Amino acid sequence: MPVLATVERTLDRHLVRFADALRTAGVPVPLVSTLDFGRAVAEVGADRRDGVYWAGRATLVHRPEDIPLYDEVFEQQWLGAIDRGRPVAVPSPVTLLLDEPGGGHNDEGDPEAPDGDALSVRFSRAEVLSARDFAECSDDELAELHELMARLRLVGESRRCRRMRPSPWSGRLDLRRTVRAALRTEGEALTRRYLEPGERPRRLVLLLDVSGSMEAYARALIRFVHAAIVGRRDVEAFALGTRLTRLTRELSTRDPDAALARAADAVTDWSGGTRLGDGLRCFNDAWGVRGMARGAVVVVLSDGWDRGDPAVMSEQMQRLSRVAHKVVWVNPLKATPGYAPLAQGMAAALPHVDEFLEGHNLESLEHLARAIIRE
Repeated sequence: MPVLATVERTLDRHLVRFADALRTAGVPVPLVSTLDFGRAVAEVGADRRDGVYWAGRATLVHRPEDIPLYDEVFEQQWLGAIDRGRPVAVPSPVTLLLDEPGGGHNDEGDPEAPDGDALSVRFSRAEVLSARDFAECSDDELAELHELMARLRLVGESRRCRRMRPSPWSGRLDLRRTVRAALRTEGEALTRRYLEPGERPRRLVLLLDVSGSMEAYARALIRFVHAAIVGRRDVEAFALGTRLTRLTRELSTRDPDAALARAADAVTDWSGGTRLGDGLRCFNDAWGVRGMARGAVVVVLSDGWDRGDPAVMSEQMQRLSRVAHKVVWVNPLKATPGYAPLAQGMAAALPHVDEFLEGHNLESLEHLARAIIRE
């Protein structure tokens, strides 16, 4: 075996062991960050200690409170492996200035300068949370993410509706307003009045999978659904599990804690099994095809795992795609490296989906918001 290939494989194994050591020490390191770390080390080179240190700091650490743990594990695991017996080079200190109102500024409004030859870097907690995988967030972090979700614009473009509105130039003749105007000129219809179809935002329908396989993400996505309902009009929400549960009324209150508590009481099959095809058939029969999904943007938030017949899933997705303006499928597992839609439910639904997106963090939900806006 070539020497170069042996060295690269040994380095890859050490990268994985280093990431595992960080997780053991309490630093949350998702798989995506480990892959980014490997690419960063390939760019800077493993022979430069400072380069490896900052490559790991930039890709593996997402919270300022994890920096001391990272430094300790780095000194024990990484430096000892690539440069055994030599004194550890202490990197230049970095002062993180939280990008919050009133914090990290002196009396003159400038960021406070750290002591000595330290490097000052601005740190935004919102950026860190935006990239954090929902499955790794605590309850407090999910509450912060809910506030950020409320800022997402899900309005989209308008569509024509049956209600007519006055038109200044052309359209259908408005006989009532024309006659009323003629009364002011002794019965002479000197000015004609017209009507044209009005406009309203497209309805948004959110179908959230609450089965056991979605447990890690459903608790965050239900907050996104709540933010969507209180942030705009014409939003409908349903929970998909072993049965279909409508949650629009439960999530309509602006108090997030009260809304989530009411939703939890309404959904009796939370973290249970999943029969997506049967749930979609119930939605199509009772609400969707009858009018709720007609001309609407329908968003399915699910990992695609279905214990039912895939033929039912394919049939119901085809029915839904015929009446909806757009069908968007949001799958948190899509962000996993090497992911392929091999689950029978996902494979059956995919041919009838207009857009297939990730849904594992806030950044992916921002992409979803842009997909809803696009017509």
